[in-house]
Amino acid sequence: MDIKKKTQTNAGAATGSRGEQRREQILKALHDCIISKGYSKTTLKDVANAADMTASHLLYYFPGKDAILEYYFENVANLLLARIEEFSDEPAERQVNLLTDLFFAGKGLTRSEIGFMLECFGVAVHDTKLRHMKMRLDRKCKAYLTGLFESLSGSKGAGAQDAAELAYAILIGLRTAAYFDRKLELPE
Repeated sequence: MDIKKKTQTNAGAATGSRGEQRREQILKALHDCIISKGYSKTTLKDVANAADMTASHLLYYFPGKDAILEYYFENVANLLLARIEEFSDEPAERQVNLLTDLFFAGKGLTRSEIGFMLECFGVAVHDTKLRHMKMRLDRKCKAYLTGLFESLSGSKGAGAQDAAELAYAILIGLRTAAYFDRKLELPE
């Protein structure tokens, strides 16, 4: 999923096209480092080196490694939610096909993106800000699925909510399994 999004101004951070390009470099560097070494073994210096800058220069754009991860996760989550929101205008049956394409046909999430998100989920266990972002993502995805199940069944209520909880659990479980099981052939 392309993380390009207009950069929000951080205190002391550069803005404008050059600043945005540098942030994109930093985000890509963090992604690549995490995919190669994992979050816990990735240092700020690793990210800076991968972004072709010094660690002190990187701190001009982000206050630290956690802030980069939080910013990246928020952007990816917002893009995913925007993509799902676009589906809402389609008939319910078409929405199911679009969701299938997004999550299972390689038309949205790749293996490395899933690996990155799994790393984020692990960090969210002890990072309050990231945990709240993850909880927000989960709530919005489940709300979308609840609405979809209500449209498909023609009834509102606990049944649609239960179906959404189950579908979301299966969706996340299958994406996690696909990351760890190469036989499931998830696009890189």
